[in-house]
Amino acid sequence: MMKIPYGRQTITDSDIAAVVDVLKSDYLTQGPKIPEFEKMVAAYHGAKYAVAFSNGTAALHAAYHALGVTDGDEIITSPITFSATANAAVYLGGKPVFADIDPATNCIDIDGIEERITPRTKVIAPVSFGGYPVDLKRVAALAKKHGVRVLHDAAHAIGSRRDGTFGMEYADIAILSFHPVKHIATGEGGMALTNDAAVYQSLQLFRSHGITKAPELLSENHGPWYYEMISLGYNYRITDIQAALGISQFARIGENLRARNKAAKYYTESLADYDGIELPPSLGFDSIENGGADTVHAYHLFTVRVADPRRRPDMYRYLHEHGVLAQVHYIPVHLLPYYKKRFGYAKGDFPEAEKFYEAELSIPMFHGISEAEREYVAGTIRAYG
Repeated sequence: MMKIPYGRQTITDSDIAAVVDVLKSDYLTQGPKIPEFEKMVAAYHGAKYAVAFSNGTAALHAAYHALGVTDGDEIITSPITFSATANAAVYLGGKPVFADIDPATNCIDIDGIEERITPRTKVIAPVSFGGYPVDLKRVAALAKKHGVRVLHDAAHAIGSRRDGTFGMEYADIAILSFHPVKHIATGEGGMALTNDAAVYQSLQLFRSHGITKAPELLSENHGPWYYEMISLGYNYRITDIQAALGISQFARIGENLRARNKAAKYYTESLADYDGIELPPSLGFDSIENGGADTVHAYHLFTVRVADPRRRPDMYRYLHEHGVLAQVHYIPVHLLPYYKKRFGYAKGDFPEAEKFYEAELSIPMFHGISEAEREYVAGTIRAYG
């Protein structure tokens, strides 16, 4: 019997060689591979600047800080996300305010954002859930109207496109994640992208203790060894080992996205007439298969809804017993005990998010999935009855 996880990294001989080269070099960290990786990812996504971090959560923490979130400020985001999207604002004394999801996209309901904006709102943080590119142009219009900033949580959406763009012209910051189940694996790792020079400077300082040697930032200068700590930062640095792996992996990003879309197309076509599940929103597959980039769903996840949510636990059990290691993404953040206790959220607050959670299953989706594996996944789902 096959055992197929919901997500899995792909490591090649060239990835291993890239890491070994760094291990034999003079720099294991704070060396040349980090800026090389940053420039590569920034250029691909149309960003002027990039700052790599030890993980995606660190990138979120730094991003909220760079956008000025502090005690009493509110950020608006989706309840269907990993808790880090909200937690990173709480680290700074902020309050996450949720807007329900749009069931047509499983991303934040943009129509519901404006009614939640208050004088305390500092940031809107839409999530491109599962790799579906959220409509950042609409979010940016709202943000401009109310004088707030936009942080795009693109942890699921490396390489995604809407109307030919990743959307850096609409977001003050976008963050990426390099966890092994994501598109690019560096073990752990993350990155923040921006076009704003001041934001870039803040991100760099926050990553490395608030310490700088940049001559233009120093209050005095004793020599080339001299540094100053000019703000309170953290040790959120990524290593050259991880960056080398990321560079090698990122060289295959186009192949990666095409493979995920090919798997998504297969699932969509083979399960279209199976009435036990509802398929996730699609943006079409022809563009990326033909080498285009106008509209690209990144497909970090392939999320289905069990037609009768009461059967979800049994279907989950059945799939696992037959080697299809489906997962659930996510328990709505507002229903987590911490958020209920600290912020007073309760069941019923965001009904579309709750309905999604009660029915959702993420079936195996990764760029290394084989034809035999995806056929087995679809066949096992159909065999459930």
